[in-house]
Amino acid sequence: REKDIVVWERLNALIGAYDGKKYREFVQSITFETLIEFANESLVKMTDRYILTSSPNELLAFDVIDNYQGGVVRSSSNLSGGETFIASLALALGLSRMASRNVQVDSLFLDEGFGTLDPEALDNTLGMLSTLNEQGKLIGIISHVEELRSRIPARLEVTKTKSGGSTAHFELGTAES
Repeated sequence: REKDIVVWERLNALIGAYDGKKYREFVQSITFETLIEFANESLVKMTDRYILTSSPNELLAFDVIDNYQGGVVRSSSNLSGGETFIASLALALGLSRMASRNVQVDSLFLDEGFGTLDPEALDNTLGMLSTLNEQGKLIGIISHVEELRSRIPARLEVTKTKSGGSTAHFELGTAES
């Protein structure tokens, strides 16, 4: 009987109570660390300013190390619009890479966010997306940012008509760098 109690106490120490919360949080934290690692591999291709790190204060939350501010650790809730877009894109690319272990992910669609980027961040982000495109990934960008028009070779422009409908115009050209 005492032997059984010892076994159950060890199981409780390893995986927690009957609800599995301790074990679930353990597995989620490992998966989250992998996501952060993959996101940072994409992030470094866009900027040398930020590094994502797990928040010590909150489970499954991330902070940002800001290399341009002496390595200060900032909460993800304190990021500007452009910084949030870059971090979100890095996380989406990291998640895509994680998913591609089991299934082939050949496309990525981005909806807005480019208007929040400064010119250097826009250049770096588009360069990284261009590299993904050259590797065979289909990258779709939904945006109203005019500067993107001259930098993306294949465009589908949707325009609202006076009657309330819309028209679509496809253009295939060359992108300017």
